[in-house]
Parts: sequence; structure tokens; C-alpha cells
Amino acid sequence: MKKLFVIDTNVVLFDHTCIYTFHEHDVALSIVVLEELDRFKRGNDLINLEARQFIRELDTLADGRTLSEGIPLGDGRGRLFLEVGEPASSKVSQAFALSKPDHRILALAEELRERRKDRDVILVSKDVNLRIKAKSLGLVAEDYTTGKVRNVERLYPGTATWEGLSGEVITRFHNEPHAVPLAEFTGREALLPNQYLVMKNGSLSALAHHNRGLGLLERVTKRVAYGVEPRNAEQIFALDALMRPEVQCLTLTGRAGTGKTLLALAAALEQRRLYHQIYLARPMVPLGNRDIGFLPGDVKSKLDPYMQPLWDNISVIRHRLSPESREHKALAEMIEHEKIMVAPLAYIRGRSLDHVFFIVDEAQNLTPHEVKTIITRAGEGSKVVFTGDIHQIDTPYLDSQSNGLTFLVDRMKDQELFAHVNLVKGERSHLAELASTLL
Repeated sequence: MKKLFVIDTNVVLFDHTCIYTFHEHDVALSIVVLEELDRFKRGNDLINLEARQFIRELDTLADGRTLSEGIPLGDGRGRLFLEVGEPASSKVSQAFALSKPDHRILALAEELRERRKDRDVILVSKDVNLRIKAKSLGLVAEDYTTGKVRNVERLYPGTATWEGLSGEVITRFHNEPHAVPLAEFTGREALLPNQYLVMKNGSLSALAHHNRGLGLLERVTKRVAYGVEPRNAEQIFALDALMRPEVQCLTLTGRAGTGKTLLALAAALEQRRLYHQIYLARPMVPLGNRDIGFLPGDVKSKLDPYMQPLWDNISVIRHRLSPESREHKALAEMIEHEKIMVAPLAYIRGRSLDHVFFIVDEAQNLTPHEVKTIITRAGEGSKVVFTGDIHQIDTPYLDSQSNGLTFLVDRMKDQELFAHVNLVKGERSHLAELASTLL
């Protein structure tokens, strides 16, 4: 049976191409959605861009046509209906106040179910509470699952451990040429490009990197970047990937205190001569869901609370360097001449990212489409690093399966210009590690 999907506003703001993802089924859009999009169309955040792009797409579809009669969405797809009338659902009005936009969308879904007996009517929303309300009325309600990663517990970790190897093989990694052909390892799990290995045999061990282009496992050694020294195997792997010029896109995941952003910044500073600028950015998630306008002061003062964690990482590196050292002076000059930029993600709009080392912090608060928008701005000679904790989501319509960071790891893991490392051990302090584990 052909289905009719009623779309909530948050689905459109999550993915402006959502109306094309329901295959042969039809899509119904309440006029309430357009009213809500009207509030989001102005602004520089990526969510405002989504609103504007959807409105333009709707305008293109409606060219010379009547939306209420249904517009075909393309070959193999259904039709789009714009429902402009006030839904008359006594069932919803008795339970909820129809003055609220969510409840008007709910009323439309209920009315369509009664009016269109020839098909299943399904409400699609990223709002868990609205889906529960719909189910309390006997309506079918679903999350928007396009771009959602299944089995996030099995998300590609970027590393693996091989045990039981011969001591002779591990010794070869410590001698010239510090590499062993992958073909010599039979019966082992398949490796993805730029995957890292901990190789063990009793007390003997070696760290290795999979170079798929050459068909080699290459030894990975511990290195120091701008005064920052990795403290565990995952941090050694992360720093190695950050320093590899062939890796143009990198994701670092892990809970708070594992050193994701600090390592990325240290690697960027160590390679400062290869890039015109180091750019640190993070999405702004308003405190208590309140807009930054309520904060006192000018624009810079309003943004400082959101950007302070990035400045904290710069301060950590500065304090590790001797005030008289060349690196300390170079860091001060880079900040003064804006070779290091710290800003909200919204400020990248219209910017050219050629030869830029671009670090995106708290990337788990981005949608898959926002991540795509950022990467497509990367120009010649640029490197884009996304850091975050996929289990620490601060936005209401994302979760560990649907956020942009998880989506990026899952979709890019087989590409030779991509690498991923999941950092496990916290290195901020023993207290921080204890709290993260037990509380």
C-alpha cells in the first residue's frame, strides 16, 4: 500500500532534501511548517541555510503548479501535497491546545488518517516528545532515519589489535625498512585504509599503520608535536594521522579528556609552515536553548563563552612552551596576525578554505548535511579534522546514530584520504578519568 508521510519542521531543518527520500510514497506538508520556516530563514547559522534552501526548492517545484493538488517529485517518487486548511481533529483538540504548531501538525496527521483510508498515514519527526504524543492518539510516528547509522556500538574504531604474531615479524617492524607487506599476514581480519594496529606477542609489541596504496603495514613511532607528547597508543595513532599529508579528512572521537582537540591543535601548529591559516571552529549550541542575544555585551562578548574551550587548548600548549622559545614567540605572532582563527562555524560562510588546517570541535552537534557543507568548502591543500564525542549530544534532534560525526565515520571509512581514531583513555587527570567512568 502506498503511504503518506506527514513531515515535521525539524525534519526539514535537519535535511532540506528530505522530501525526496520517501521513494514512491507521497509527502504531506502542513502550512504550519512554512510558517515556522519563516522564522528560521534569516541568519548565518547552518540551520538558517537549510531553511532558505528548502524554501527555494519548494518555490522551484511550485513553478506554475498548485501544491494542494500534489506535485510529482520525480521519476520513481511520489507527490508532494501542501495542506493549507485548518485541520479539524476533535481528537487532538480535546487532548492538546491547537495554538501550538506541533499540535496543528499532529491534527493534520489525524485528519489525513481519517480522510485517506486508502493508505497508511505516518508522522515523521525528529522530536521524540511529538512522536510519543502521536502514538498516544493511535497514530503511526517515526524518526527521520535517512543518514542514520545502525549498530553505532559497532562503529568503525579506526584501530585494531593483532595478538599471537611471531616475534620475528614484530622485530622486523623495529628494523629497516620498518614495514612489512600486508600479504604476509594471512587469516587476519581485513583492514581499511589508514587503519592502525597494535601488534603483540607476549612482551613484544609494535604499532603499525595500514598503507593500502603500497600494500604495507608501516611502523608508527611516538613523536612530539609543539610540546604535546602522546601518552597512549590511540594518541600516538591520532598524532600520526594528523601529521600525514595524504590524510585530508580525519575524525577523532572519544569522551571528554582524551585529548582530541589538543592533539589536533598541536599537530596544526607543528605543520604551520604547510598551511596559510589554522582555523578552529565549533557549532554554537545556545545555553538552555536560549539564543545568544540574551547574553550581555557586543557580538564578541556574546561569542566568547562558546569559544572559550578552544582558547583553553591554545593556553595549554602555550604553558607547555618556554616563554623564551621560538615556538612560544611563533604562537603569539600567529594569534596576533590571525594565522590562528577561533570562531563559530557560521563564520565560515563565504570563506575560502585553501591551504587551511581546519579543526571542527564538538562535531557531534552537527547534522550530516552540515558536515557535508563544511567538507565541500575544503580547497586545495587543506586538511579538515572533526573532533567530538558521539555519546554527548547537546542538540534536541540528534542522537548517537544520526549526528554528522557518526555519519561521516561510517560513510568515509573506506576512502584512502580519510582516517579515524577513537580515543579511549582519558588523560586530563585521574580525577577526570574517574568521574567520566563512574559518574
